[in-house]
Amino acid sequence: QVQLVESGGGLVQAGGSLRLSCTASGSVFSINYMDWYRQPPGTRDVVQRELVAAITSGGDTNYADSVKGRFTISRDNAKNTAYLQMNSLKPEDTARYYCNAEVKISDDGSTWNGWGQGTQVTVST
Repeated sequence: QVQLVESGGGLVQAGGSLRLSCTASGSVFSINYMDWYRQPPGTRDVVQRELVAAITSGGDTNYADSVKGRFTISRDNAKNTAYLQMNSLKPEDTARYYCNAEVKISDDGSTWNGWGQGTQVTVST
């Protein structure tokens, strides 16, 4: 019904920047929230993913303490896309970054919640 596709990951030196994108497609009526999580290296379980940043439909944002002041989440509702601008990257930011979203799929209030496939971010020293 709904697909989430992340992009923008890559290899960057410490102190560098990347911008991740997450786009929802399919049966998208509107998007309630889009969040960014990351999976630390060496972990596999979904429950081990860490919330990095979150944004509501109204634009309210929330950040993990470890990224405050360095990362900025934003969204373009017309494009069903959320972005994560990551500046001053550190080696400890190395992880696979996932988008999680709750999507309204019809005007009766039905929702879908799911994950994208992730995009790898590697920060070298």
